[in-house]
Amino acid sequence: MVTAYPQAIARDRTDINLISTSPYVKDYTDERKKALVGLLPEGDVKVLKFNQSLCPGCVDDERWDTMKIDCIVYVKDNKVWMTKNCSMHGAVTEVYWSDYDMYKKAEKFQDPGIKILNPNIDKSEFEINCPTDCGLCVEHESHTGLGNVVLTNRCDLTCWYCFFYAKEGEPIYEPTLDQIKFMLKRMRDEKPVGANAVQLTGGEPTLREDLIDIIKAGKEIGYDHIQLNTNGINLSRSLELCQNIKNAGSHVLYMSFDGMSPETNPKNYWEAQGAIANCSKAGLGVVLVPTVIGGVNDHELGDIIRFGFGNIDTVRSVNFQPVSLVGRMPDKLRRKQRITIPGAIKKIEEQTDGQVGREHWFPVPCAKQVTDFVEAMKEEPKYRLSIHFACGMATYVFKDGDRMVALPEFFDIEGFFEYLGELTRELNSSKHKSLRKPWVVMKLMKNISKYVNEEKKPKDLKFVRMLTGAVSGTNYHGLADFHKNSLFVGMMHFQDPYNWDIDRIHKCDIHYATPDGRVLPFCTFNVIPALYRDKVQRKFSIPSDEWERRTGKKLVDDKHHRRLTKEQMMAIKNNFDQFRKYKEKRKMWTDWGEESLETPLASGIPAVAQIQATHSNDFVPLGAIGAAVLGTLPKTKPTMENPAGSFSGGGCCSSGKEESGGCGCH
Repeated sequence: MVTAYPQAIARDRTDINLISTSPYVKDYTDERKKALVGLLPEGDVKVLKFNQSLCPGCVDDERWDTMKIDCIVYVKDNKVWMTKNCSMHGAVTEVYWSDYDMYKKAEKFQDPGIKILNPNIDKSEFEINCPTDCGLCVEHESHTGLGNVVLTNRCDLTCWYCFFYAKEGEPIYEPTLDQIKFMLKRMRDEKPVGANAVQLTGGEPTLREDLIDIIKAGKEIGYDHIQLNTNGINLSRSLELCQNIKNAGSHVLYMSFDGMSPETNPKNYWEAQGAIANCSKAGLGVVLVPTVIGGVNDHELGDIIRFGFGNIDTVRSVNFQPVSLVGRMPDKLRRKQRITIPGAIKKIEEQTDGQVGREHWFPVPCAKQVTDFVEAMKEEPKYRLSIHFACGMATYVFKDGDRMVALPEFFDIEGFFEYLGELTRELNSSKHKSLRKPWVVMKLMKNISKYVNEEKKPKDLKFVRMLTGAVSGTNYHGLADFHKNSLFVGMMHFQDPYNWDIDRIHKCDIHYATPDGRVLPFCTFNVIPALYRDKVQRKFSIPSDEWERRTGKKLVDDKHHRRLTKEQMMAIKNNFDQFRKYKEKRKMWTDWGEESLETPLASGIPAVAQIQATHSNDFVPLGAIGAAVLGTLPKTKPTMENPAGSFSGGGCCSSGKEESGGCGCH
């Protein structure tokens, strides 16, 4: 197990022996390093690390033996880049983080994680071949922070950009209740820290008639946090369903929400407000989950935050997910679509007039100091957010009247973490911890106010009291007080074959449980789908006609038929528009640095090209998404020969009114 990452120092390309190497690659020879240095562009370049990544072509061709290749991570034009070369498919360069200053800030916060004491893969660290031996293995360094269980591949939508749902005639993946309990227990039984949070996903999980029984099973097995990954459509139509979900033990929905217009959010633009209203009545919280795609919806990020802030009584969080690009695609299109964490954050800063600025964000593993302190108090391993520093960032935005105030505006986070580290070391060095604990808590309560600027703090926020109770471990549920007047704004960028990093995969804590007993990191399960996700689901699926015989149902009856009057549509539009700063789509800069997004796309886009919208396992045909950017979607059904088409008579719902716009999707 790696006890600490080296702080990557930017080196000259000639300093091969001084450049950091991934701690997970043991056999980097000088010859291999020199070959990578030879790939570097001319000009002012500083090298950060020799690493390993994936060849997108090999992944797409299912060449598992050759897909892992060497890569070099470097800085140019204040951006962090990754370049690699495959002997079969050639060289690939990708922007890794589009702001080196933010990268350096994030890198300061690293958590070594934990060693899994009961791995599911029975191989030693000397036998493991990452990433083909996932499951979890002895080399993995994070317990399951958020487990995922796929309940079904059925869906009530037929979105033109989705390759995941069970299309007509395709097998149905729908594990039994006993299989689901087995998967839940598998993650809950991890040692030394079992999973405490799980997401029930799909497909559309609300199509399961036994959903309430599944949620209850999760509570009985010991999960404190159970959330549904949903499009919200069925919840918009049934307050009773929302109430039943809440009563069964789930308290939050993880709801797809890709934009503030029908063009950017064809999936649930017309239903999202109804879902939020019903959740509010039932006491369910909502997390809005926008997949951010460059040139498609990156001009609406500030609007989405304003909408969440305007519904802060129910919307607990906005969790942005920069798109993961899976499959072969032309460089030109990939550069248009690519957006990294810093790129999205800078656009949020621009679109919120600096109220949510780049300086307000911290990487997820910054929570290490809090975990270390709680572990010292409790004297046992605790829930640890030990993902890689480049995986995600977050901030809190508090309500002060109609104004948004980011947490770092009035709270010295870095200073507080340093002080918390001092208290932890004091406690751990004590020979009589039980006697020292009350003294340490008293010091914390006395000094915590030093890190709070009372003049800038929202006037009604009892911040010191809430933070003291939460951090000391005496009042964990006091964290709920944060959410009464705040919005958690997160940013999680799942990997794809272009930017895949072997360091990150070892630290992943968002996992999928499978019926065969494995627990798989998100970025192997979805990034190498033919090896993991698709293979598992084929094994445990049944033919669609057999599913219909067993259940007495017809799959066609799952489909959502959108029926809205013009008055209803206008009311929904007006409610969204009050949070929109710009009603027209604006030209945006890209993380790669091109000045225009409006250049016509090259023809002949490979049919295998896909975009993965990570929050719901959607796969987007690149031709279709490219046409969407240009506003030129044809009304033809997409095929492998024509991936740029869209469904006719069911593009995103099943009303059959797309061509006239009568379904409200266009």
